[in-house]
Amino acid sequence: MNDRQQPVTVRRIQPSDHEQWLQLWLAYQDFYQVSLDEQVSLSTFQRFFDPQEPVYSAVAVQGDQLIGFVNAVLHRSTWASSDFCYLEDLYVAPAIRGSGAGKLLIEWVQGFARQQGCGRLYWHTHETNERAQKLYDWVAQKSGFIEYRMGV
Repeated sequence: MNDRQQPVTVRRIQPSDHEQWLQLWLAYQDFYQVSLDEQVSLSTFQRFFDPQEPVYSAVAVQGDQLIGFVNAVLHRSTWASSDFCYLEDLYVAPAIRGSGAGKLLIEWVQGFARQQGCGRLYWHTHETNERAQKLYDWVAQKSGFIEYRMGV
């Protein structure tokens, strides 16, 4: 049985996933042509396990290999009395793309957001990430909003 034939499952991240998660996290940064400080990566991973932090992660697993991850942040909103869920990061290893792992990761976050009583699940992607947009257009609706940024 080759890797593409093994089933993909999604589960909450575990502390023992750090090494494999970090490799995927660094590949994700490469994809977006950014380089985050090591301390940011360490803080991000630690937040997944801190009950005081509204930051969560799940991983897609095939066999004994992590092949993707999704990170989400719960936050207050002035538009609802319930929290919103922001799907901040989604990454699937290139060799596995098209296997349904991305959709499974999004569905995990959707279920998590429902469990938390969130009023909305939303995310962004770069305009050049056309492959991901095909998936996103299939499972969700575009909001019509455009993001602006300003340095602080």
